[in-house]
Amino acid sequence: MTEGTMLAPHAPPTLPAARVTAVLRILVLSTFVVLLNETIMVNAIPRLMREFQVTAAAAGWLSTSFMLTMAVVIPVTGWFLQRVTTRTAFGLAMALFLAGTALAAAAPAFPVLLAARVIQASGTAVMMPLLMTTLMTLVPPHDRGRVMGNITLVISVAPALGPAASGVLLQLGTWRLLFLAVLPIAGAMALFGRRQLVNIGEPQAGPIDWLSVPLAATGFGALVYGLSGLGAEGSAQAPVPPVVTTVAGGVLVGLFAWRQLALQRSSTPLLDLRTLTYRHFSVALALMCLSFMALMGGFILLPIYLQEVSGLTSLQTGLLLIPGGLTMGLLGPQVGKLYDRLGAPRLVVPGAALTAVCLALFALAGEETSPWLVLALHMALSAGMAFVFTPVFTSGLSVLPPHLYPHGSAVLGSLQQVAAAAGTALVISVMSAHAATAAAGGADGTGALATGIRWGFGVGAVIGGLAVLVALLVRTPPAPQPPVGPEARDEGGAPDKTVQSPAG
Repeated sequence: MTEGTMLAPHAPPTLPAARVTAVLRILVLSTFVVLLNETIMVNAIPRLMREFQVTAAAAGWLSTSFMLTMAVVIPVTGWFLQRVTTRTAFGLAMALFLAGTALAAAAPAFPVLLAARVIQASGTAVMMPLLMTTLMTLVPPHDRGRVMGNITLVISVAPALGPAASGVLLQLGTWRLLFLAVLPIAGAMALFGRRQLVNIGEPQAGPIDWLSVPLAATGFGALVYGLSGLGAEGSAQAPVPPVVTTVAGGVLVGLFAWRQLALQRSSTPLLDLRTLTYRHFSVALALMCLSFMALMGGFILLPIYLQEVSGLTSLQTGLLLIPGGLTMGLLGPQVGKLYDRLGAPRLVVPGAALTAVCLALFALAGEETSPWLVLALHMALSAGMAFVFTPVFTSGLSVLPPHLYPHGSAVLGSLQQVAAAAGTALVISVMSAHAATAAAGGADGTGALATGIRWGFGVGAVIGGLAVLVALLVRTPPAPQPPVGPEARDEGGAPDKTVQSPAG
């Protein structure tokens, strides 16, 4: 077999363990670079407002458009990843990201910068499902917890480092440094990855249902856009009320789901919803959505609290939040190893409970609360999430047959974006409403905002409580043991050093 040809999905490749490690390392490092940019614009918004003479709402679209594009593109990746090679998918993802980053660095006007963010996000949307699908194909079930734990480090640390990295770069110079600093790193990863990656699986030729594409794009896009607008400042004066957009998005997503179910009986769906018929996957999906709602709600409230109530600068805020991101990331590999030994329930239940307790304690924070206490609570919250996310991703995807890995990753990614938007919209709406009520009752601006933030964290605690109930339903799917005996030895009688896909 010549280099570049690939094995069919029912007979996945057998690769040396060192090569498997190299492939995953390339994808993990590349994913880290692209995910870092999801939150890197947070601290730059005030400066961009001055330079481009735009409002805060318009500047906020630099982050919102990234999330919106992810929600639109990810549902298509389940179909896309089954029809191109690994190297092609990686090359396209990194090319889009590099093009968007270069365009952003040179953007002469705000609309160009906004378009550049959309192009960046398109590449990021391909990279995440590609990483998950490759992991599930190459890594045997008995070792997935450990490997997924390492990947959790990237998924959690990159967004957490974004605000801090932007704070440091903005201290050094222009906002264009946010992109100029990333460009050579991403370029090096793209070149190295294209040279070192091997193709996993064989592309399957098949038609695309062109009705499903606009349904997915408009449905998920409208849903995330509508949810992002709920509770936002000026939403009442929007040409189309966010509630209307949210409902329309929900209806279109429902039509998209109906279309996929119909296609499953006669053709190839764009997004195979048979993944939802696996109970372990559905429970893991529900827990992931609730946890992500609570997490994103807390993450959006913390910077507001630290800067507007506690009086910290944007750089101080970013630096204070780094330990929490590092805690989640560094715990990921350890939680992964524990998952391989103990299974999912013994990890996710205490993790979800710790998350809910931390959010409830945040709801008691006031104007006099020490930032050091906030730091400790944020680290504990991050630790709780580490005990949830790694087992949830691993146990949920492990029950799916190999041909559904891309679709399972796409479903997880799509609903993750919806959950993030919903969690953000819910806590911001509650915060705004209660802050306005407190101000009307005579509280000063800071006191009213502190009251609203406490209510927002309270809502997050309730969502965290629901996550605990769902966590009680999580089970560890049965996994085959690593091969032993003659079949695990090479021709010379030594233990075989290769890693085989579980689909064999």
